Amino acid sequence: MQALQVTSLSDDLSGCELVDIAVPAQKAGEVLVKVHAASLNFPDLLMTKGDYQFKPEPPFTAGMELAGEVVAAGKESRFSAGDRVIGGAKTGAMAEYASVPETSLRLAPQGLDYPQAAALGAAYNTAYTALVELGGLTAGQWVLVHGASGGVALAAIDLAKALGAQVIAATGSPDKVLAIKRLYAPDAVIVSEGRFREKVAEITGGKLCDLVCDPVGGDVFDESTRCVTFGGKLLVVGFAGGRIADIATNIPLIKGFSVVGVRAGEYARRFPERGKRIADEVGRLASSGLITPPIDRIVPLSQWRSAFEAMARRGLVGKVVLTPGT
Repeated sequence: MQALQVTSLSDDLSGCELVDIAVPAQKAGEVLVKVHAASLNFPDLLMTKGDYQFKPEPPFTAGMELAGEVVAAGKESRFSAGDRVIGGAKTGAMAEYASVPETSLRLAPQGLDYPQAAALGAAYNTAYTALVELGGLTAGQWVLVHGASGGVALAAIDLAKALGAQVIAATGSPDKVLAIKRLYAPDAVIVSEGRFREKVAEITGGKLCDLVCDPVGGDVFDESTRCVTFGGKLLVVGFAGGRIADIATNIPLIKGFSVVGVRAGEYARRFPERGKRIADEVGRLASSGLITPPIDRIVPLSQWRSAFEAMARRGLVGKVVLTPGT
């Protein structure tokens, strides 16, 4: 089968190549899946450089997230050949076949095609964990979402709107404003440059925001501390901007807000019952049509480089999905 492998770590993708390897052996507790779509996530890009907290030893097959069809499962498995499934692991999704732990798979929501299903899990599970599970989101609250062209941020916008929140989408790219408005029609879209607190205050009538979802960090985090209302939460989802910000503890004390770290995957591993509930609820919302995964483009696995490069230069509005076998 063909697989995208990271054979060595590099800053320019020179350590990645499409190779022919054996179909993975199905181990006990695993399900063999024919992969129809694999979603590209920012950690996939970071792992090619060795910059992610999980550092697999090369060579490894890239890809955390897939959608496909069950080929073989154990006798006691809850899956059968032909089942449409989504899920994945930390690596292995960007190949024609993947052997995945059964505990990391679930049935694909009805109404989603394979690319949409592949784009659902990681982004929406992260958004739900941040906004609802840790943030306590309720209808009517003001939510500020940064990095609004990325998969997790767009999922957060989509989810918050579906749950009745008032949403401000913030992007560092002025040329993406119209696309963000067209995708999910947030209540407002702002460009997160300089002192954007005044824009947030004007939009919210001086209330500021109950929740701020920040996958960017750096200067955006610094200014976001001025955008959280008393009793609100600043949700730290990532550091796509590059700089890991610092905060003096007197700031959240005086302003009465909380800084909350969000590691959705680790949260689900430590609290599997809660993780299952989150995934089930995301699936229910998708099946009912209340949320729809944003896809920027679908490309053959053979064109993997164009997908990774588009993510690296932040040229996307939504997820990139790779289709193995093409």
